[in-house]
Amino acid sequence: MPHDQATLLLCIRHGETEWNASARVQGHTDIALNRRGLAQAAALARALAGQQLDAIYSSDLARARQTAEALARDRGLPLLRDAQWRERAFGAFEGHSFAGLEPTHASDCERWRRRDPHWAAPGGGESLVELDRRIRAAVFDLAARHRGQTVAVVTHGGVLDCLYRVATGQELQAPRTWELRNAAINRVLVTDEHVMLVGWNDCGHLDQVLDEISA
Repeated sequence: MPHDQATLLLCIRHGETEWNASARVQGHTDIALNRRGLAQAAALARALAGQQLDAIYSSDLARARQTAEALARDRGLPLLRDAQWRERAFGAFEGHSFAGLEPTHASDCERWRRRDPHWAAPGGGESLVELDRRIRAAVFDLAARHRGQTVAVVTHGGVLDCLYRVATGQELQAPRTWELRNAAINRVLVTDEHVMLVGWNDCGHLDQVLDEISA
């Protein structure tokens, strides 16, 4: 495919929630942004004010939707919600921290820590293999709908971890060595067959957020 038919995706992790701050597993549980998360969303919108966007998508979960709404405001673009971009499901473990689960679910916690690609949390959890399959489909589906365009997608940490691996060819069980900050901007270029990393963890716009919250 010619380069001008590639799709540039600006993939953004949602702003902070209270469950992020307390290291609780969110998964598909619908948690709103906290005060800092709302400030991060506003900072993101300011940082991308001059960026041409042809479409704005978000996961259908509130924390992603609220972050995307700040970006979509005043652009005259509809916010398109897509459940394909949801966080990985963690079933019965949602609402808990892995530290708190360790005494009663030691085997599950150990498999989670070593990134067993076939492990899924009890009660409807999603394995890394299943997440990888879902996100690959979502990326190429979105690129096919927006050939040659620039699209923002507000999603989740687990999704972005998976996307980074797709773009760099790293295995699902490889240790993570990259950051996934709330409201950071990550850029990938997508063609019919390839996902290429353009830039990762662009977070200069977030430096002032802590000062704003403390003021």
